[in-house]
Amino acid sequence: MHSPFGLEGKRILILGGGLGIGESTVRLIAEHGAHVAVVDRELERAQHVAGEIGGGAKAYCIDVLDDEALVAGIAQIEREFGPLDGMATVIGMAAWGSLIEIDMATWDLDQNRNLRYFFLAAREVARSMIDRKVAGSIVCVSSVNGIRSAPNHGAYGAAKAGLINLVQTMATEWSPFGIRVNVVAPGPIITPRIPHTGEEGERKMMVNVPMHRRGTTEDIAKAITFFLSDLSPYVTGQTLAVDGGSLATNPFIPLAEGHIPSA
Repeated sequence: MHSPFGLEGKRILILGGGLGIGESTVRLIAEHGAHVAVVDRELERAQHVAGEIGGGAKAYCIDVLDDEALVAGIAQIEREFGPLDGMATVIGMAAWGSLIEIDMATWDLDQNRNLRYFFLAAREVARSMIDRKVAGSIVCVSSVNGIRSAPNHGAYGAAKAGLINLVQTMATEWSPFGIRVNVVAPGPIITPRIPHTGEEGERKMMVNVPMHRRGTTEDIAKAITFFLSDLSPYVTGQTLAVDGGSLATNPFIPLAEGHIPSA
């Protein structure tokens, strides 16, 4: 039976594919038949993930904060791995501190590792697709903190908000070439950097989230896969919040605890 995902044989680049959300995305799209170029700043992590997937995956190491290395790395991937049909980027990190205290080097770092590298990578992939006259899909990971305020990590929030606006412009400019660009905005997610804190800790942490739990890296991978796949052929320039309902809450009305199903 033909898969509705339409990923069989597609060549997809995942920047940040060696860990967490990126690793889950690599595994999921590979299950649906995609060939995956797994990029990580640590080659061993990328090799581990690619090795477990098998022949349809290849590992690469690229420093996405180095403009020349990023452009050259994408060109190398297209030469060795093959011309790309899609890309997802999951790299990002927040520096913590108030806006009053933040120094400009930290501000610039958060813009570079959350926003700037995505612009450069997406432009390179889009240029290739346009030159080859092929359609494709590009996905980035923002955050609910790019939609609402981001107290004590304002540089990160500003960069993630920039991603949402940038994607809307990319979608507008590149749609005539058949290139779709979309955003996944995670809410509270259990990741290797922010692990599970135990049942009591999680309960207290998620008291204001309607689903009363944190999401998983697989939850975000499913949303990325949706945008990469043929399940979203008429969707571009959109931001999908995967946040357990946290953006829907009213801060003045407490949530009822109720009975929370396991999934």
